[in-house]
Formats: sequence, structure tokens, C-alpha cells
Amino acid sequence: MNRYLAELVGTAVLVLLGDGVVANVVLSRSKGRGAGWIVVTAGWGCAVAIAVYSVGRISGAHLNPAVTLALASTGGFSWSLVPGYVLAQVAGGFLGSVLVFLAYYAHWSETDDPAGKLACHCTAPAI
Repeated sequence: MNRYLAELVGTAVLVLLGDGVVANVVLSRSKGRGAGWIVVTAGWGCAVAIAVYSVGRISGAHLNPAVTLALASTGGFSWSLVPGYVLAQVAGGFLGSVLVFLAYYAHWSETDDPAGKLACHCTAPAI
């Protein structure tokens, strides 16, 4: 597996597992409905660990354009690799999000809370 594919797969795994736990806790009629923030944080922690362990040896497991840009700006990563990494990370994030949408497809119409649906794919202020 090349480094760009590894970044795509790693980011997709990260988003699939991380957003997946949020969907499980937030969406109506799911088994984890109402489990709370501790389940979400534990799920995201596991998502990060699994994604990093999955592709870390291949690509360094940046899994986020901010990490890639930070490493490149401090001299720890070649600028020539940045566009490919960022493109792979964005594509992986999109793929992971689509997989969450498909996995919980039946739950979207059952959920009346638009903020809850949005929370499955992005963050928003609590207040």
C-alpha cells in the first residue's frame, strides 16, 4: 500500500468509527441512543488508536491536514508530499462520512433533531 492510499484508508477508518459512535449515541432508535458523552469520547479515542495503528508504519498516520501542514511547516515533512496527503485525507474523510450515512440510513428519517443529525458529521457549539 502506498502512503497516499494509507492516508485515505486511515482517515476513512477514523471518521467511520468516530462519527459512527456519535451516530449510535445520537440517532433515534439506535441501540446506543442516549449513552452519553463518555461513550462518544471513548469511541473517538478507540477510532484514533485503530486508525493510527492501521496505517502508521506506512504513511505516518497524519490523518488530518492540520497535522500534515504543521509537520511540513516545521521541516519534519516534505512540502512536495503535502498536496497528495491533503487530498487523500479529504477523500478518506468523505468516504468515512458516507459509510456512516449508509450504515445508519434507516435512522436518519426516524430522527427529528436536526442538530443531532448534524453532530454525526461535524462539531457545533453546545451553547
